[in-house]
Amino acid sequence: MLGAALGPAAPAAAITAPELRGLRSLQDLQSDMHGRNLQKQEFLKANLQGFDLSDTDLRGAVFNTANLQQANLSGADLGDVVAFASRFDGADLSGAVLRNAMLMQSKFTDAQIEGADFSDAVLDLPQQKALCARASGTNPRTGADTRDSLACR
Repeated sequence: MLGAALGPAAPAAAITAPELRGLRSLQDLQSDMHGRNLQKQEFLKANLQGFDLSDTDLRGAVFNTANLQQANLSGADLGDVVAFASRFDGADLSGAVLRNAMLMQSKFTDAQIEGADFSDAVLDLPQQKALCARASGTNPRTGADTRDSLACR
């Protein structure tokens, strides 16, 4: 009977462990992160629009629902990255390595991909076809042809 006197309970608010880890990793974000070692960092719902991540080691990083529009990722190592539902529109991925990257539901409209290596990356078929339409070059580190790495026909 005591509980009834208190009235309806207010909704509880909680933060999930991945959100907490994401907040922790976001504390150190700066618009110029050129050449940094950011292996296995989590960028969950992060706004990295226009950031300089060129020549950055991002192997194994997580970018779920992240905004990387117009970001400079040229020469970055994005091997084994998970980027679910992230935006790479207008990003510079020239010379980047995206081997074994999981890129489902991510968008690459107008992204620069000359010399990017997408070997064994998982992309949605419409995105793969759109990337193939403008794929060119050879990756300077891996020697992979961009068209071949995207399995373009």
